Amino acid sequence: MPRASILLLLLNIFHLGFSFPSTAQDSRAPKVIEAAKKNNALVWYLTASIEDARAIFLAFNKKYPFIKTEYFRAGSARLFNRIVNEARTGKVLFDLVAVRGLERQQLVKAGLLQQYASPESAAYPAGFKDARGYWVDYFDAYNVIGYNTQLVPRDQAPKSWEDLLDPRWKNQIALDEENYSWYGALTQKWGNEKTQRYMRALARQNVHLRSGQTLIAQLMAAGKFSVAMVLAHRIEKMKEQGAPVEWVTTLDPVTASLHPIGIAAKAPHPNAAKLFIDFILSVEGQRLLLSIDRTPARPGIDTRMEAKKLKLFPIAPELGERYGEFQKEFREIFGR
Repeated sequence: MPRASILLLLLNIFHLGFSFPSTAQDSRAPKVIEAAKKNNALVWYLTASIEDARAIFLAFNKKYPFIKTEYFRAGSARLFNRIVNEARTGKVLFDLVAVRGLERQQLVKAGLLQQYASPESAAYPAGFKDARGYWVDYFDAYNVIGYNTQLVPRDQAPKSWEDLLDPRWKNQIALDEENYSWYGALTQKWGNEKTQRYMRALARQNVHLRSGQTLIAQLMAAGKFSVAMVLAHRIEKMKEQGAPVEWVTTLDPVTASLHPIGIAAKAPHPNAAKLFIDFILSVEGQRLLLSIDRTPARPGIDTRMEAKKLKLFPIAPELGERYGEFQKEFREIFGR
């Protein structure tokens, strides 16, 4: 029998007699769904925008209409205090929480989160999930250098963090006055000595400190500054809207602010929480985040961003242990 015919016969036998194994998600989904139906409710504490929460829950409710969803939106510090107070009174009201690294680390240390190994978490690389299963990052914000294309020709834009130290950028740089996590991440990546040396040189450029990444990006687009520390996804959105802005893709590192999500240790509706975690970490959930202009944490979703080959460095929640130290040093260096 010709070799090609033998191969065709083997393929036919394979397809008739065998099937690909189900994924972990497929095999356990019915059990998780049935358990979630018994909970029939879900409460999420988060720091993301109300618009994000509404869009995400709209899609989740369409897929799982038997779960009544609620959310409470506040800053990380306020959410942390609320959770601690609930634990003290013995009345835990939330199932899920998504807060920044400092509060996330403290919640884990205080035993206020439970471990959950979602089958979807296997798709996420190290650094974007907790090795013990207490949290998984569900979307990112990339800290980058942005510039006004009407003031800075593309071929003259900075290519690295060190390029900001060039004398021509003096009085032309804007920075968020509370960008302590970026400072801390560079300390972890570069070491204390190099980071402080760099930051002191940057401060001598007469950096303009402002409050809020959105405001800084808008002022840069309006021509108030030539370059600024900005968030990549926000600049991408502004470009779509016709703003004269661009951002630098060649930085090393590009620090990634994580948005970890986890389940309360004493969640009133733990199975509904697990179902939601599976959903938001899935390809479907991550594509939803992309559609609302967030940067999904799952590889393979935001192909346009991944094509830029960014040198990502996730800001570990453990850095929150040194948050006070980073805050003090940042303020001393930049005069706040």
